[in-house]
Amino acid sequence: MTQWYFHAPGQADRVGPFDEEAARRFAQANPRALAWCQGMTGWTPVSEIVDLHQAGAVTAVPPPMPAAATASTGGRADRIDFRIVGHEMQFVEIELDPGEGAVAEAGALMFKDASVQMDTVFGGGARGGQGSGFMDKVMAAGKRVLTGESLFATVYTQTGQGRGKVAFAAPYPGTVLAMKLDQHGGRLICQKDSFLAGARGVQIGVQFQRKIMTGLFGGEGFIMQKLEGDGWVFIHAGGCVVERELAAGERLDVDTGCIVAYHPTVDMDVRRVKGIRSVLFGGEGVFLATLTGPGKVWLQSLPFSRLAGRMWMAAPQGGGKSRGESSLLG
Repeated sequence: MTQWYFHAPGQADRVGPFDEEAARRFAQANPRALAWCQGMTGWTPVSEIVDLHQAGAVTAVPPPMPAAATASTGGRADRIDFRIVGHEMQFVEIELDPGEGAVAEAGALMFKDASVQMDTVFGGGARGGQGSGFMDKVMAAGKRVLTGESLFATVYTQTGQGRGKVAFAAPYPGTVLAMKLDQHGGRLICQKDSFLAGARGVQIGVQFQRKIMTGLFGGEGFIMQKLEGDGWVFIHAGGCVVERELAAGERLDVDTGCIVAYHPTVDMDVRRVKGIRSVLFGGEGVFLATLTGPGKVWLQSLPFSRLAGRMWMAAPQGGGKSRGESSLLG
């Protein structure tokens, strides 16, 4: 029996397996999802798979279409194909047609084909027509420093015949989120240093917190990343990720370090935890972040600061002691 797997828009983890009947129902409910089954060479939009729209046995599957086929004509970003590999330690593998490019943070590379040319550039790696002047590059580099990134970015361009692959690895255990910016109004607000890679043409900017209390106690400081454009971007988050869609006026209280990204329509603020016992012994600090809709938010289960704190506590200099795994006290 054929088993189907799906990648739904905005979700990094695949779902499945489904039998043929369940797969057809899922495809009808999620027409923009990507699908895969045994014998296929890659993830394919469900709209291109005949077997998911009619009953009967599975027949020959057409060649996979680009995962980014929904990009608007004349968009600024390159249309790239990709797949996300792994579970706890994920990496994203991007497939480039001749002339296409991807931009990534310095040090994020895992591997690349020999035909993919690597160029380290000053600033954000925008195209020649988008902020190519010297002062524009200086401003782009300054924004990157403010958001916790390096002065330099690396652009990877397929210069050979056929397709070339390049892969970027996450810096610590967690989830790689694939986001198509034109499906989110062309803009996302993200935590600092969350950007892993993206299609060439995506712009990395700065989002300043206007409220002083939010900037001081919101967990991300006054400065966050702003991703703009119409192409694919890949955001790394710690642990598992949950997506919530907030209605107008709906409020969600979140630990200040657990925010990954949110729509610009979402209002972020902070509020003080009530009760002296909750402040002193609750373990959640004095402030919680509040996210008020409308819009989508993405939350992470393991902020890097929490992981680093536990590692520091377990290290000898943090008070921990070296113990063998098989010792009596281990």
